[in-house]
Amino acid sequence: MFTEEIDKVIIVEGLTDKKQIEKIITDEVTIVCTNGTLGVERLDELLNDYQLDEKDVFILTDEDHSGTKLRKQLAQELPHAEHLYVSSEFREVAKTPEYVLATLLVSRHIAVNPKFLH
Repeated sequence: MFTEEIDKVIIVEGLTDKKQIEKIITDEVTIVCTNGTLGVERLDELLNDYQLDEKDVFILTDEDHSGTKLRKQLAQELPHAEHLYVSSEFREVAKTPEYVLATLLVSRHIAVNPKFLH
């Protein structure tokens, strides 16, 4: 039996961010929570476990100090990753309106439930 491997990965900071994205998308996407900044070992685990060097990776972190720090750390290890940004008006992925996130994700060819597009 052939199972299709998921080729898209979205990296977020926390569980509330993950739940917000899961609610919106319909695409087969792996969403990885970092739970904040990463140590070298944890980062290596993520790279290996999710084969991040071989997939389309999207980094979606909060617009605050810890989100910026994590984004920089991930950018060094994953130079091919595409960065998605929430407005500083909302600051956090989890607090960004669903239609804003849906529009952002669709712009990167990630399928979303159309009800979230206004």
